[in-house]
Amino acid sequence: MALFASVLHSVLAFLVLLGILILVHEFGHFLVAKLVGVKVLKFSLGFPPALLKRKWGETEYAIGCIPLGGYVKLYGEDPESNDEIPPEEVHRTFTAKPLWARTAVVAAGPVSNYLLALVVICVGYLAGWPVLAGEVGRVLEGSPAMEAGLTKGDLVVEIDGHKVHDWDDMRALIEERPGKTIPIKVLRDEKEVTLQVTPQPSKEKDPFGNPLGRIGVGPSGRELQLGPGERLVEGCKFTFKLTGMVLSTLVKLAKFEVGSSAIGGPVAIAEASGRTLHNGVVDFIRFLCSISISLAIINLLPIPILDGGHLLFFFVEAVFRRPVIGRVREWATQAGFAIIIFLMGLAFYNDISKLVNKGSTLIP
Repeated sequence: MALFASVLHSVLAFLVLLGILILVHEFGHFLVAKLVGVKVLKFSLGFPPALLKRKWGETEYAIGCIPLGGYVKLYGEDPESNDEIPPEEVHRTFTAKPLWARTAVVAAGPVSNYLLALVVICVGYLAGWPVLAGEVGRVLEGSPAMEAGLTKGDLVVEIDGHKVHDWDDMRALIEERPGKTIPIKVLRDEKEVTLQVTPQPSKEKDPFGNPLGRIGVGPSGRELQLGPGERLVEGCKFTFKLTGMVLSTLVKLAKFEVGSSAIGGPVAIAEASGRTLHNGVVDFIRFLCSISISLAIINLLPIPILDGGHLLFFFVEAVFRRPVIGRVREWATQAGFAIIIFLMGLAFYNDISKLVNKGSTLIP
């Protein structure tokens, strides 16, 4: 019974997360299409068959029974369609719009996902998300920190030549250096003291399977007193940090520096959704933002059938002064579809065959 409740909790959390991300993404396409004068025929959350549908004005709104995506159907979006369009309606078709307008409509989806993350994170920091000082609150017995001479009340100001602004900076710098002896500069009794510490590799892994460094200290819990402007900066910093993590993962995958096991799918996201929601609303919101950023970046990859693939076609059109149609577009679309099917299959395989990475702790 407990297992069923846990699975149900994860599934519901996943559906909430996915519903928000799809709604924002498709609403971005929908809104910009309306703004540039394109007629929107259908707005669907989920794929057919439809569970619910209703028409308001010229657009049909629907909720599909397959909740792994959504779509906005635009009038005349297929450049090779044989559908007859009345002359008075041609100006409202997607293909009749100038290149900049079509580009804006396609880019609006991933841009909306990214802006969602940026806005939510900044609002979170403005609302009081804590920014902990890099001050040592406790030192574990027998830990590398104790052996190096770190004591309660030490304020860490620099690690291995890098300035430390807050506890997250400190944790990240330590996690990246397992097994490496590094200088840590602390402020103690208004004097700077430099200590040599060797973080121990822990059982926890980063997204690439590498062990994280730990020195065995916990935060004092003292929060930095920041003004609204500084909190906005913290929000932007956190957003860009998440962006860097996603881009780094994609680059490492492209260079074969990490295995394909780093690719996760719906099962992994559902498990993480349930876990973060169990930890608290703030953790769930942060996880939602990280997935929203991932969705934005992945959708911009130049793979046909993704938004990035359409943008690639538009780029080619801008260079050669004619749209990509015919067999070239057909072959590219088929290749893109094959790539997506392969990646989805790999993600499902990874989800089922291995345990997902566990969450991190406040104790580096």
